[in-house]
This record gives sequence, C-alpha cells and structure tokens, in this order.
Amino acid sequence: MASIWVLGAVVVLALVGPLISPYPYWEIDWDAINAAPTWSNAHWFGTDPVGRDLFVRTMIGARISLAVALIATLVSVIIGVLYGAVAGFVGGRVDNLMMRLVDILYTLPFMFLVIVLMVVFGRHIFLIFVAVGAIQWLTMARIVRGQTLSIKNREFVEAAIAGGATKRDIILRHIVPNVLGPVVVYVSLVIPEVVMIESFLSFLGLGVQDPLTSWGVLIAEGAGDMETAPWQLIFPAFFLATTLFCFNFLGDGLRDALDPKDR
Repeated sequence: MASIWVLGAVVVLALVGPLISPYPYWEIDWDAINAAPTWSNAHWFGTDPVGRDLFVRTMIGARISLAVALIATLVSVIIGVLYGAVAGFVGGRVDNLMMRLVDILYTLPFMFLVIVLMVVFGRHIFLIFVAVGAIQWLTMARIVRGQTLSIKNREFVEAAIAGGATKRDIILRHIVPNVLGPVVVYVSLVIPEVVMIESFLSFLGLGVQDPLTSWGVLIAEGAGDMETAPWQLIFPAFFLATTLFCFNFLGDGLRDALDPKDR
C-alpha cells in the first residue's frame, strides 16, 4: 500500500510538475547554467550544464519513462496472453510451431534489433515501444501457455465445449479470465524491467532525443558531472530507484494477495 501511494505521488508530480514550474523543459536560463538547487530563482533541482531546469526535465523524464513502460507492457500483455492461450488450448502441432517461433525470437539479440531499427527508421520514441514490446511478450506467452495447459481440461472448460461454445469463445471467456492472476503479478515485474531497458537505451543514446528527455538520459548526463554537480545525478537517480523499488514491492504484495498459500 505504501508503494501504491508513492507511485501515485510520482505520477502526480510527473503530471503537475511541469505545469507549476515557470520554466519549460527546453528553455535555457543563461543566468543559471550548471546552477545548484535553490528556491530564489525556482530552480528547485538546479540546472543542467546548458542551463535547463532540472526539476521540470526530471518530471518530463518521468512521463516518458513511465509512458514507455506502461504502453510497452500493455502491448506485451495483449500479444502474450492471446498467443499463449491459443497455443496452450489448441495444442498439438500448432502449439509446437507457435512455441518454436517463440524460441527463435528469444535468440535474437535485443540490442542488435534496436540498432537495426534505428538505422532503418531513424531515431524515434515510437521505436522504443516497438523494440521493447517485440521482446517482452515472449515470456508472457510462455507463462500463459503453461497456465492454459493446466486448466484446459477442467470441468468448466469441458462444460463449455459440451455446450457448443467455439474455441474463440472458450479462450476469451473461460481461459483468459482464469490466467489473469499470474499475469497481473508478472506485469508488476515487467514494468520496472521495461523502465530499466528504456533508461539503458537512453543512457546509450539510443532512446529519446533532445529536447525530450527521460530518466536514463538525465542519469547519463549527470554521471559526466557527478563530481562537480552531483544534483544532476542524484535527483533523476532517486526517482528511478524509488519507482523501481515500489513496483517490485507492489509485485510482492500482489503475489501474496492472489496466492495466499505462498505466504
């Protein structure tokens, strides 16, 4: 519950912070280049090496990082749940073919895929959604397939088959709702993983580009001036670490709530 409140506070800051700050995230304050945090000129987190307000850029970075995490996770859930449910329920050769495709995709090096996308299509934030979503659904599909195999011979599924329900209706109305418990827990673990992936890509310069920013970009910039301007690293790193901890604690809580016998 504490993690939910902290995550809520981070989201509210990300949404409201840029509105209450007098500085846009792209504006340069020539009188406060590389300035330390101060209340006198409303640079609450200080400024970066080119004089842009670090508070508003940290909040914009939160928007980008969390948006990438949520959208990429949503894409992976939709694809992975449907793919795994179909493979597990149909079974046989279809199951073997579908899961061998998953194994092949697992062998593709993630960073190589991202670099190829950047070379072919150019650097764009949409490519981060595509690259991350193209990888994260694979594990989700395996989890859902395993759950589907364990429940497809249960009485309620056999009753649906006897009642003349189509395979599509059985998968969507009976299989998918009964595998959502493990999916919800796994989603709470996927989101921080996606945040880390986006931050890592941005840290390498493969993520969002100026004037937009993300926590990974800010941490990369702050690491270069860590000795002379530590605030440039401390604030974005603090928000990133806090968010990751909260999602992990939330995942533990959801696991205990949905499967009390493991406590």
